[in-house]
Amino acid sequence: MEYTLEVIPLPVSDIDRARDFYRDKVGFHVDIDQEVMPGMRIVQLTPPGSGCSVALGDTLWDTMDGPKPAPGSYQGLQLCVADIKAAHAELVDRGLEVSEPQQYTPDDGATFMYFKDPDGNGWAIQEYRQRATNPLHKLLTDLSQQ
Repeated sequence: MEYTLEVIPLPVSDIDRARDFYRDKVGFHVDIDQEVMPGMRIVQLTPPGSGCSVALGDTLWDTMDGPKPAPGSYQGLQLCVADIKAAHAELVDRGLEVSEPQQYTPDDGATFMYFKDPDGNGWAIQEYRQRATNPLHKLLTDLSQQ
């Protein structure tokens, strides 16, 4: 049995504001924006090239056991790019307030930049240069065939 992580619910206070932010400032694609059952609107967005989306919904947690996370309480969500300088330029051109890239060591995977959404959910963007020639989906497919 294969299990794929494809959707992460994200706590936000204003679905429209969050949708516009992730679509317009970060460049995510809006996959779904509809009422999926009476009283439950879901907006699902996917980063370009990703196999995992985020789902925005104010009543989403009503269907799950456990505490409802507060808007802005998620920290450490992470995106990966092959060229952090190009990604930084693109995001700044979109109007996103994103930190300058910080290289912690010269190793691949050790350069990051950071931003927050309007509620304060915190994101990191990691440069993983190897992804330019070895995309994650290809690597995982190859590993599963061994």
